[in-house]
This record gives sequence, structure tokens and C-alpha cells, in this order.
Amino acid sequence: MAIEAARFSPSLAAAAFLARRPPPALFPFSLRRRIPLLHVLAGSSGGDGRVVALSSSELRKRRGLSSSSGAADPASDGDEKLRSLRRLFARPDVAIDAYIVPSQDAHQSEFIAECFMRRAYLTGFTGSAGTAVVTKDKAALWTDGRYFLQAEKELTHEWTLMRSGNHGVPTTSEWLNDVLPSGCRVGIDPFLFSFDAAEELKDSISNKNHELVLVRGMNLVDEIWGDARPEPPKEPTRVHDIKYAGIDVPSKLSFIRSHLTENGCDAVVISMLDEVAWLLNMRGSDVPHSPVFYSYLIVEVSTATLFVDSNKVSEDVLEHLEKAGVKLKPYEAIVSEVERLAEKGAKLWLDSSSVNAAIITAFKSSCDKHMKKKGKAGEKVEKEAYSDEPTGVENGALNAVYNVSPVTLAKSVKNEAEIEGMKNSHLRDAAALAEFWCWLEDEVCKSVPLTEVQVAEKLLEFRKKQDGFIETSFDTISGYGANGAVIHYRPTPEDCSSVGSDNLFLLDSGAQYIDGTTDITRTVHFGEPSPRQKECFTRVLQGHIALDQAVFPERTPGFVLDVLARSSLWKIGLDYRHGTGHGVGAALNVHEGPQSISYRYGNLTALQKGMIVSNEPGYYEDNSFGIRIENLLLIKELNLANSFGGISYLGFERLTFVPIQVHTNISGCHGWHFTLVTYIQLLYWYFFCLNNQ
Repeated sequence: MAIEAARFSPSLAAAAFLARRPPPALFPFSLRRRIPLLHVLAGSSGGDGRVVALSSSELRKRRGLSSSSGAADPASDGDEKLRSLRRLFARPDVAIDAYIVPSQDAHQSEFIAECFMRRAYLTGFTGSAGTAVVTKDKAALWTDGRYFLQAEKELTHEWTLMRSGNHGVPTTSEWLNDVLPSGCRVGIDPFLFSFDAAEELKDSISNKNHELVLVRGMNLVDEIWGDARPEPPKEPTRVHDIKYAGIDVPSKLSFIRSHLTENGCDAVVISMLDEVAWLLNMRGSDVPHSPVFYSYLIVEVSTATLFVDSNKVSEDVLEHLEKAGVKLKPYEAIVSEVERLAEKGAKLWLDSSSVNAAIITAFKSSCDKHMKKKGKAGEKVEKEAYSDEPTGVENGALNAVYNVSPVTLAKSVKNEAEIEGMKNSHLRDAAALAEFWCWLEDEVCKSVPLTEVQVAEKLLEFRKKQDGFIETSFDTISGYGANGAVIHYRPTPEDCSSVGSDNLFLLDSGAQYIDGTTDITRTVHFGEPSPRQKECFTRVLQGHIALDQAVFPERTPGFVLDVLARSSLWKIGLDYRHGTGHGVGAALNVHEGPQSISYRYGNLTALQKGMIVSNEPGYYEDNSFGIRIENLLLIKELNLANSFGGISYLGFERLTFVPIQVHTNISGCHGWHFTLVTYIQLLYWYFFCLNNQ
């Protein structure tokens, strides 16, 4: 699945932070994480050379689009939502001049439950990434290059689209400083911002004497959503079997506690949903496409507490947790528990790049009260969020260690059982895809009318037949022709194209199995591609192969390899607006950190043996076609003739076993040919299928 990995995984976007902070010598997890909600650039060139942002209606006019092309109707209730939101600004208990609505839930998740899709509800833009900002007379949405075309179609005329990546357009905070008079109040829901992101926003808007207001007790979008807002998910959790997890819960908790002891901490707060699921060998279905459940976890030196809706915990799961010494408390009790720990004088390990501002500010406030009661307020040391001190130093009343979660790196390096599960699930997935592509080619050759939605549904049918299938790992991107150029395109029955033989067809899909997670993209042409399409496809494939065959020394960060995937495109002045590779969880989130392969050089996480990454270069020609070729790769140690400097060298092992189409001059259907890279894969798949008849 094509993403800019640093955008979605809070464990990745740390460029500015790491540039000023050396990693701590005492702790190996040196990556500091920060949500880049407030660092998206956007715009469109004006006639005088300036860069300006255009409203979505103006963008549609310039592109010849109207609401009939899929855009929201400007006369819809989108205007009323903005009016209702602005009326709340004047309430005495709110009293703000602007409000920021991010895409995340309280756990900084990429995929979120429907009841938390506040930005989508408010704006009408359904892409997974974006930040909305509403003032008393303006409304703007920031999103990145994957969603430009989609946002142009979905936003009403009231919204200005701020296009990420276009030179010279302000960040959200710069825009607020520009459009608001000095001394205004900017409101946020503190549960939806990491503490680091909130602090950065606070600092950046203070340049114009603006005040950041943490609107507590309610979310303003929820207020206007009212009774129409979907109910929170209540699906049951399940135990993730040890044969797939590889390591039992007591061993994982012991690992965490050893790091608590080493860093002089009494407890750690785990807020990322996939980290809680991994640590407790549990899975859920609260979030579409991700086998996670809404929860927090506090691990102390001798106890552990899971904050979750008890209705989601069956007898089997409860027994599983009790054996590991994990007790339950209500999901909503997390803040009061953190306050209780502060009152006890406990020292907490807090990942301020992922734990939300509501929790950390509550902890800091309770610490202040505790210190004042003890008459030691003068000993307080204020946290300098971007000082030159190394991460891991004790700040905030000498009661907290601010560092990356100890689960992050441990989860990303797969153990033997997780690797075996990923390999097995990919083989079954390949069998489903091989059946699917044979079916689709035959249908297209017979001129059977098929929409993009019908194609995606048929693929789901083939996957459902495979053992251990649970659900898709993201919404299938089924894009024919111009729709393939919309990087995260999602067809709907009301607005989709038919798949034929006159243009390229891009299919990016994945699945969640009981033992693994898959993500694969193939681009095919059932007729005769144009010379332009052939050249672009060839160069994308060259980049894909170059990365696939890479050999690199240990401790190499992923951004070093990104150029391999882009070089062939660069030679003719082409590129793509997303990362080349993201981490993938083992029967967990299809996107995970801290590793990535991206042009964003701020992620200094070294690629390590046992990590899994995607390899997905692409090229997208607006309103014409899109190309992407994606496999998943397991990082492995290589046995080479030399070992310069006494270090190990790493390479990749392919997990994906689906052929790549290489078109020849044979016109019409059945012009499938396979590259050397995929020929052995095809044989492997063939014998696998024979053995499973």
C-alpha cells in the first residue's frame, strides 16, 4: 500500500528533532517520534510567481470538474456543519478563535473506528491523512500528494485545499499566525494530539502571541455530530496463539520491566494500539483492517493494568491475562490512574511523541500538586521539549523519563514464529491472487463488463477461501486508467470505472490472516500499452528490482536505499510522491514503524535483521494512469565473502509470491510474461499449489 511512511507512523517523523538531539548512550531505542500533523506544506502557483492555496471549487473549475464528477455538492450540509462549529467558539467554556481537527484518534492511529472519523465528518474528505483548521471566517484542509485529486473532488467550496509538498505554502501554524490577529486562542482536543505535537504547536503560534487552548471535557466536532455519531466499537478481543506470537506475555513484560529498572522508572504508559496488542498477545477488531482494540496499558515493576471496556474481554481472554498478572480497569480510567501514580510520586516512562497531551498534561499537573503539597515546588524542572539534552533525561518535577516506547523496536524485529507465519500467510495469499488474476484476465478478454468495485469484491471472494483469512488489511485500491493516478483511490458503487483492455489497471490490496499480514500491488494492461506507459512501467520495475537486490551494511537507515528505487525514474525527470517502503506488522497493522524506506532523511532507524518492509516504487500521471509494483521483503543477514570493518551485511528475502506482468509486443489478452525476478517465485507457487490440491 503506497504511503509516505513517516506521515502515518508516529514512530517515524523525527527529522527536525533528531537533527538537534544526539541519541542517549544508555538506551538503544534512540528514535524520538513526533506526529507531523503540523508540518504539511501546500499550495498552487499564482501568476506572479507566489504560491497560493486555492479553494476546492476553484480547483475543480480549473480542472473542469463539478459536483457531478464525485465532488460534494456545495449546497450540502457541509456549510451548516461549519456554522454549527463556529457557534461553539463563543461558548464561555470554550472561548476560542480557531479549532484544529486532526485525523487521528486518542492513540495516534492511522486507521480509526468510524466514531472517531471527525475530520472526515466535518470536511467530507475521506482520505486517511489530513488536518482541518477552522477559524471564524475561514476553513482549510492540509493533505499530501497521495490525496490531492481525491480532496479536490470531495471538499465543498467552503474549504481551501492546502496541497502538501508544493513549495512555499505555510504550515498550519504559519497559516494561523497569518490569518489571525495577534492574541487569539487556538483550540484543540488534547486527546487527539501527542504531547510533542501540542507543545510544538504551542511554541509556533506563540510567535503571534496566540494561546493554545486544550478544550477539555468535550470534542467540538462530537458536539455538532450529536446523536448521528456512530457508537464506539464493542467487538470482542481474542488471544493471539503462542504458535503465532512466538514469545509469551510474561517474557515480554519481563523485557519491559528490565528497561524500567535500567532507567530508574516505576511504570510505563503504552498507548499505541498495536503495541498493546503485541505485548499482551491479544488481537481485536475495533478498527477496520487492523486487528487491534481500543485500550491503554500501564506496566509497573510488579504489576500491569489493561484499560479496556470489560465487555470486550471473554472468559478465555480474562484467563489469559490473569496468568500473565494483568488486571483490568475501565478504558476511561487511564487519566485518573496516571494522576494516582503522580500522587504516589511514581516516576513514569512516557513516549511524548505518541502518548496524547491529555494524559501527559494530567500527569504533570498532578505532579505539580504533589510537589506543592510536599513543599518542593522549587525543585521542579520544566521540560524543554527541544533542548540539546539527550532523550531519557529526567524532566517535569524529576518524575518522568521522556523516551520512545520500549515496545516499538522490539515489535518491529520479528521472531522466528512471526516470520514463519508471515511466510505461510503470503503463500496462501499468492494462491488467491493467482486464481484472481487468471479469472480477471479471462473475463476482460471475453469483454465481460466489470466495475472496479466488482473486481475488488471478487478478489475478496478468492481470499476468503484461504485458511486463516480474517479481513482485508486496508481498503482495496482498484484503479483503472485515470483512477490509478489517485494514489489512495477507493472506488464506490456510485462512482467508479469499468475495467477494460484500453488502459492500465492498478490493484493494491492486502489481507489480515490469523498468522500474518499481506500487502501487494500489481499494475497490468490487458491490451496494448502506449510507448509512454511501457517506458514508465519499465522504469518503475527497474527501481523495484534495484531495491529488491540491494546489499547494505548493518546500521544502514532506510532513507539511504530510497534512491535505488527512484534512480531510473529520475533519469527522465519523473518521481512519485510517497515513500518507497513502510514497515509491516506480523498479524498486526499493515503500516508500522519505526523503520521505513523513504526520501525523508529524518528517520535514522537502522534496518535490522528480522524487520519487514514494503518495496513499492510507482509513477502517477494525473488524469491518465498510475503504476505501482509492490512486494513485501524480510531483512536478512547475508553470508558474503568479505566483511569489511568486521560488520555484517544485510539484504532482502521476498515474501510476496505473485508474478509481475512484463508486456511484449503481443497485442490482446494472454500477453503475460515474467521477469527473472518473479520466475522462481512462480515455480515456487506452482509446486506449493500442487502440494495443497
